[in-house]
Amino acid sequence: MVMTAPSATLQSLLAPPAYGAVRLIIGKAMHWRYKIFLKRRHDRAVLENVSGMPLLVTPGVLNPRLMRTGAFFASQLTRAVLPADADVLDMGTGSGVCALAAARHARRVVASDIDESAVRCARINMLLNEADAKVHVLQGDLFEPLGDRRFDVVLFNPPFVRGIPRNNADRAWRSPDMAERFAAGLRAHLRPSGYALVLLSTYGDPRTFIEEFRRHAFEISIVSERSYINEKLAILKLV
Repeated sequence: MVMTAPSATLQSLLAPPAYGAVRLIIGKAMHWRYKIFLKRRHDRAVLENVSGMPLLVTPGVLNPRLMRTGAFFASQLTRAVLPADADVLDMGTGSGVCALAAARHARRVVASDIDESAVRCARINMLLNEADAKVHVLQGDLFEPLGDRRFDVVLFNPPFVRGIPRNNADRAWRSPDMAERFAAGLRAHLRPSGYALVLLSTYGDPRTFIEEFRRHAFEISIVSERSYINEKLAILKLV
């Protein structure tokens, strides 16, 4: 049955509570801490450890630990949500962190990204983690490089801020039409029993994504969520 009324947790994404003054102050302090002390880690190659996996993050590729969405998503990709015989697509793979986490359980993984720097970074990390035999990394926009391939599970940590990207790296954050294009193309690349896991954030525009998923008749549930001082993350399951 298609979900027509939002659950309490889904409603919290659609209409997140206003944050009090103290939380706003703390959020601003975290923002300036990032700009002063952490931003330089985006400007050079750094070796991170995410969910027990060594991960080389090259310049121009979002760091999954600093941005926290990638690290959170990867930590939730357990055997409980990824069957051992699954063929998995990790769309917008970035550094490849979720593809690597999925490869621990899945049969095969395809990782794709539109950005050449991200594709190069992901391929390095497949070699670094000896996962290159199981994970195939492709370059292209959304479903374009996949042909008519279908998957048991599609993973997507999308650019959830709505707007025009300012530069190539900003495409990982911002898009004018990602919700519409992803929702329209997803069904053609899922097997009949397949599903998608999509990460959304109250920092971006979750309402548009949820509205598009409903418009294309996907059943929506939340499989995992995490709250921070000024942001809530949720992983949605689309069937």
